Amino acid sequence: MRAPDRHVVRLFQQRLLRWYGEHGRDLPWRKTRHPYRILVSEIMLQQTQVERVVPKYRQFLRRYPTLRRLAAAPVDEVKRLWYPLGYNIRPVRLHTIARESIARYGGRLPDEDAALRSMPGIGRYTAGAILAFAHERDVPVLDTNVRRVLSRVFFGRRRTARVRGDRVYWDLAATLVPRGRGYDFNQALMDFGATWCRPRNPLCPRCPMKAFCATYPGP
Repeated sequence: MRAPDRHVVRLFQQRLLRWYGEHGRDLPWRKTRHPYRILVSEIMLQQTQVERVVPKYRQFLRRYPTLRRLAAAPVDEVKRLWYPLGYNIRPVRLHTIARESIARYGGRLPDEDAALRSMPGIGRYTAGAILAFAHERDVPVLDTNVRRVLSRVFFGRRRTARVRGDRVYWDLAATLVPRGRGYDFNQALMDFGATWCRPRNPLCPRCPMKAFCATYPGP
């Protein structure tokens, strides 16, 4: 796919960051840059609504405030505390990550993409989220909300039908991240997709992107 127009990219960056400054959600994991806490939030948020995650995130970190505390806990205890978030392979993987971090990295999460992605349950998205949100690297993230925003704004209905696989979206997301603003930009993209450019009833008439959105006046 052809790279987006530079002027449109700049407008998208500027308007999204301005929108985030006014509408960004106040979430507990945005008050930390600790890699372990970011990891816990990202694993919990997989296929789970934010509102359900917030209280469990706080409870989990009170019980297991460090990787070492989590690694030392019996896995069945971790699974019980995880309830009722569901998808119970997630606490098992998180427990395994904690143990591998102790064994291989001296009790800390690695800060390189390849090393992160070698651990169970950490794919490209989760690794990118840790690098962007814990280490403030200018790397892309691509979840369902981000993909929907990119699809609507840059591809539109007809072109989206011709896009196959994730590579095009990852490449586009990487192109869009403004230098030095990876943290805010990625958080903004996820919030925008979750609250405005949502799957149903998106707020198109109020959207700051509507002047250049390939899908406007409606998905």
